[in-house]
Amino acid sequence: MLWYVLQTKTGGEEKLVEMIHRMVPADLYGECFVIYHEQLWRRQQQTFIHVKRAFPGYVFITSREPEALFFCLKKLPAMTKMMVDEEKFFLSLELQESAFLQRMTNKQHVIGLSYLETNGEGNILQVLGPLRSCVSEIVRLRFGKRYVIVRIKLLGKEKEILLGIMLKEDVGQEIKYGRVEAPMRFPESYGVDWVKKI
Repeated sequence: MLWYVLQTKTGGEEKLVEMIHRMVPADLYGECFVIYHEQLWRRQQQTFIHVKRAFPGYVFITSREPEALFFCLKKLPAMTKMMVDEEKFFLSLELQESAFLQRMTNKQHVIGLSYLETNGEGNILQVLGPLRSCVSEIVRLRFGKRYVIVRIKLLGKEKEILLGIMLKEDVGQEIKYGRVEAPMRFPESYGVDWVKKI
C-alpha cells in the first residue's frame, strides 16, 4: 500500500478521518489516520503526557488504487469545500518517507516518548524508542521541556517535528495522561517500568 496525505484545516483532522470511514468504500483504501506524538509536561510537581497531532492539517491514507480513491473523494460534498487547490489536497509520500513514519509510530499511529540518557553536559549517551532512528537529524534539544526538534523530509520538503523525550529522572515516577487530542483511549498512567519495555 502506498501512503498519501490529505490536507485539511487544523483541528478538523479527526472529522475528515471519520467522514472517510463513513462515506468512502473500504476497498479503495487500507487505513485512514492522523499521526500523533507524546510529550511530557510538568505541572505542580506532577508529570503528565500530552498526546498531540504530530502533523497538524495532515490526514494520512493508504491505498492501492489512488486514482479511484481521489475521484471518490472529489465526489463527496464536504470534501469539495476543502479542495481549494486539488494539487495540494491529495499528495503522495515517497517510499522512504512512509517507511520512516512507519518506523516511528506504533499500531495506533502514535510516536511515543523516547528515552534519552546524557552525560550531564548535554551529550547523548543512549537513545531508546522512536528517536533512535533519527538521532542524526536532531536540530534542537530542550531537556528541561522534555522534547527535541528533528528535521525530516516529508512531501519532498524539509519539515521540523517535535518528539517527546524522557530522561533518567523521569523513570520510576508516576506519569499520568493529561491533554489528549487523539480520539482513542489511553491508559490512566504511563507505567513506571517504561524503559524496561523498550
